Amino acid sequence: MSHVRFHTAILLLALAALLAPRAAGGADKPEYLIKFATIAPDGSTWMKVMRSLDEEVRRATGGEVGFKLYPGGVQGDEFDVLRKMRFGQLHAAGFTGNGLGEILPDVRILELPFLFESKDEIDYITDRFYDFFDAAFREKGFVLLGWTEVGYVYLFSKTPIRDDREIKGVKVWAWQGDPLARTLFEELGVTPVPLSLPEVLTGLQTGMIDAVYSSPLGALSLQWFTRVKYMNPQPLTNSTGAVLMTLNRFSRLPVEDREKLKEISRRYLRELTLLSRADNAAAIEQLMKSGIRMSEPPDSEALARFRAAGERVKQRLAGSLFDPDLLAQVEKALADYRASRPEEQGDAEGNGR
Repeated sequence: MSHVRFHTAILLLALAALLAPRAAGGADKPEYLIKFATIAPDGSTWMKVMRSLDEEVRRATGGEVGFKLYPGGVQGDEFDVLRKMRFGQLHAAGFTGNGLGEILPDVRILELPFLFESKDEIDYITDRFYDFFDAAFREKGFVLLGWTEVGYVYLFSKTPIRDDREIKGVKVWAWQGDPLARTLFEELGVTPVPLSLPEVLTGLQTGMIDAVYSSPLGALSLQWFTRVKYMNPQPLTNSTGAVLMTLNRFSRLPVEDREKLKEISRRYLRELTLLSRADNAAAIEQLMKSGIRMSEPPDSEALARFRAAGERVKQRLAGSLFDPDLLAQVEKALADYRASRPEEQGDAEGNGR
């Protein structure tokens, strides 16, 4: 090959490389890299959805924006991650309601005991108040990329807890620093044992605690089910979650890429919520196969006492943990929604789903 032909070939290859579109999710480092952390393990539904989300964001932005994912709690628990986000070491993360509440306590309204009676109600309220919470998080320096969901939370225990009377005297765990869980158990006549998340399994093993609250998938994945025998079919609440990004990092993205990131994230995180619900339903079946027994559901009188305790929790925390006016708006929206669908029945009352 002549020198001219050789140099021409090299030039054509170089031009082709410059003009070729970047491979989705490829090895090329995006100009705007978003460092994302979660406690969800690699290989989980969470991470599968996040990898798909990352691939579409890279495609939609021509490879300009992409995520670097840190799964499995390698960046620490939610409070470690939040601290790193505030220092700019991380840019986005998945949080449960406990972590979200550390930033914006008002969001804990969505986890009030016995607030929701169906998943449709949850979807209606989180969608209806999405813009409100996004604006509120922005005032705190964060952007709401989308809601996620831990799921309905149930009591798991070493002995059967059939109603509120049988919980008295039981050593129940409460997530350390969580005012909502602590207040609920106090209203049920229990002094909870505060522990961090990594300490719970050891607490069950040593007898420090006899009962925990969790979604079915959480009890399974955290191995708590190996140290309990019973599950109460009445959910105490629905545990929410969300993916947040620091406003500082978000604001550095090109304007058109911000909108693409928001649209794609919200769509994929909605898909994640639906998949998480399916995972929780499957987890209940796995728990039953492993030997966990479903205790009898509370009767109507016991359920009324549970709900009365939930009302007292609202009264105690309104004005201290969250804005009572916001609570009134949420309850009004719920009441209007229920009035428009009187034929629908709740799916959160004692059916274990």
